[in-house]
Amino acid sequence: MNKNNTVTIGGKKYDSVTGLPVASSNPASPKQPTHAAGIHASPQRSQTLVRRVIKKPTGTTKPARKPGQTMDIARSRSISRFAPHPVTAVKEKPATVDIPATKHPLLARTRQAQAAKQAPALTSREVKEQEIAKALATETPKVHKKKFVRRHPRFVTIASISVVVAVAIAYVVYLNMPALSVRVAATQAGINATYPQYQPDGYSLDGPVTYTDGAVSIHFAANTGTSKFDITQAKSSWDSTAVLDNLVKKAVGDSYITSQERGLTIYTYGSGDAAWVNAGILYTIVGDAPLSGDQIRHIATSL
Repeated sequence: MNKNNTVTIGGKKYDSVTGLPVASSNPASPKQPTHAAGIHASPQRSQTLVRRVIKKPTGTTKPARKPGQTMDIARSRSISRFAPHPVTAVKEKPATVDIPATKHPLLARTRQAQAAKQAPALTSREVKEQEIAKALATETPKVHKKKFVRRHPRFVTIASISVVVAVAIAYVVYLNMPALSVRVAATQAGINATYPQYQPDGYSLDGPVTYTDGAVSIHFAANTGTSKFDITQAKSSWDSTAVLDNLVKKAVGDSYITSQERGLTIYTYGSGDAAWVNAGILYTIVGDAPLSGDQIRHIATSL
């Protein structure tokens, strides 16, 4: 070590940079006691280094180590078994919530009483309006229930079909009601009476079907006006000649018209009367309705 970098104090050499004692090159010699009186007998010249004159040492020097401080150990980069220093997580303190100040119950009641005394008296109308407003404000919302159709779609479908079928049956029965009435009357009278499938325009069934023993009568009347006619079906053993002699000629003499239609001999006389026989049943049309020959023939062939 360069002598310029050492300082001698009390006979010992110290490094001027680190302040550590410098080992002597001489062999170890017994240490002589040093008296403080000898050291401080006369003022010593200052040994302080002048940094402006002395050059900065080129070598890297380590800072002075404090007493009790452990020595740093240089670690190689190739060593990887050293674990990193654990990092302890800093626990955050829970945030404190400020509780707002609350009024004392006694103070609140006192202020309410004072406000009630100071408030003007309300009229009955104002009180009623306040109560209505409170009721509207606290009204519970209406719960919209599902409609019955959505809850029971199958039942609704079956019910709809049943109604349609019932209406159809009722309509058919209504249309066939005259024929059913004639069948019931024919059963009671004991003959094979039928309802005409054709009826003149402007005429419809008038009243119930009447019957006697061996005869059934069907009554028709005009929809507008007073004209009407009856169709009577009765048991008979006559033929067409007997009908002409015993019924037609007795009624009008020779004032009649004979027509043939589908094997039937039809006698037309008067304003709209007619008579013919078929399968042991005598058919007669009697009334004041002005029926034409074509209408009578259509009635006769539809029975």
